[in-house]
Amino acid sequence: MSDPKIVAAIASGKVPKEISEAFLSESKDQPAIIAIVIVAILTSFVVLSRLASRAFVVKRVGIDDGLALASLCCFISFVALCIHLIRLGSGRHFAYIQYILDNDTMLLTQLLDFIAHIIYTVALLLCRVSGLAFYWRLCKMHSRFKLVIQVVFGVLIAGFLPQVLLIVFHCRPVTGWWPYDFQPEFDRFVCLQWGLVYSVNSAVSLLCDLLIFGIPIAMLWTLEMSRKKKIQLGSILLPGILVIAISITRLILVIRGQWEADMSWEYNPMLGVEVAEIGATLIALSVPGVKPVFDKFVLGKKDASSGSGSTSHRTRNNKTNDSNATKLGTLRQRSQHLTSQDEIDGGGGAGYGTAVSASHSPSTDDFHSAKSTDGIYVKVDFDVREGRPHAL
Repeated sequence: MSDPKIVAAIASGKVPKEISEAFLSESKDQPAIIAIVIVAILTSFVVLSRLASRAFVVKRVGIDDGLALASLCCFISFVALCIHLIRLGSGRHFAYIQYILDNDTMLLTQLLDFIAHIIYTVALLLCRVSGLAFYWRLCKMHSRFKLVIQVVFGVLIAGFLPQVLLIVFHCRPVTGWWPYDFQPEFDRFVCLQWGLVYSVNSAVSLLCDLLIFGIPIAMLWTLEMSRKKKIQLGSILLPGILVIAISITRLILVIRGQWEADMSWEYNPMLGVEVAEIGATLIALSVPGVKPVFDKFVLGKKDASSGSGSTSHRTRNNKTNDSNATKLGTLRQRSQHLTSQDEIDGGGGAGYGTAVSASHSPSTDDFHSAKSTDGIYVKVDFDVREGRPHAL
């Protein structure tokens, strides 16, 4: 079915004769939207599972979880803007933008792209800092790696500032538009090439990804840690490699988009790659947090809190055993000093005397019963003998 806008533009003579209706009708909008929605759903499921696992299974929520939630909110906003930009025609052939779209729609797409990429940059920063917070929690006893994490955090902030400032101040005077040379607003602004700005931002983003996903490799290589922590770090590495590949792909698409004649034709794939970059980063950093809920409801294991619970239970048992041992020693000391009333009174006094002795001699059955439990088995026998008082 023909697009009424295309038909009207061709009929008005606005479109050059060498550009066909079929060419203007070509679109990659639907595959891009489907891919973006799938990535958004998968990412939301993994991150929300991670948050539910931490809140209801492990029952401990950290700063990294809060940062992941904030990043997810930015991610969803970015996804919504991407879909709207695609539907407006931002990813069609450049001839479609030039000859079919009206000026107001072009200005709107430029403004939405401006807002979307600020949100994109903030979302990436939040999920990367979330990853650093997770690493900090894993190696909080290792001062050397804590210093490395602090340095990487400084690099992330140092990279984030020029990324945002390049987007905000891409034109002079400052504007959210990025006018093409055929638009009437073009002469009102002096602007950097959008390809230059996005290429620099993509290169900085790639460097940050290399640092973020290089830390787990260094930790696995040098630190002695429990098998559980090694699995947590290892689960980040495979998705992390995918994130780095996505960052490289985005850099290639930005370069191709800027310096090719049909620059907008790569815009939809670039949006899809940017959505995938945020989504893959969130998924990679959320996989360790999903493991407890996966173990409980899929593998049928005890919940993650049982580990800490059993530890505290063992601690309480040890304290109880120590207390019982102390009481047992006191009891033995007292029983060894129990004598008859006659001995206490020096052989005199009225009334019946009592001789008391204590022994600790469990039977064979008692011994086996004691072995079957983790506690301390104690059996104390008392012999009480009665006699007449000595004559005075």
